[in-house]
Amino acid sequence: MIDEELNNEFNDAVAFVNAYTEPLPADLLLKLYAYFKIANRNYDNPGSRTPLINAFKANALFQAKNISVKQAMKKYIELVNTELRNL
Repeated sequence: MIDEELNNEFNDAVAFVNAYTEPLPADLLLKLYAYFKIANRNYDNPGSRTPLINAFKANALFQAKNISVKQAMKKYIELVNTELRNL
């Protein structure tokens, strides 16, 4: 079970990313995408318009497939805190 504090931190990190206006490196976006999808237990196929982007997203999910929901939330928060909040 996910504790309320972790859930709040995760939601805060998601809100921060959603409000972020500067361009982000593709590798960072793909990691955030994979962790977000796993944290939300959403394993649907990527829905991008281009096959290449779908392939990158699918690969990011594949690389992160062995982590739990809780780990995905923590990794998402860590990426936001180390890569974005200090810019």
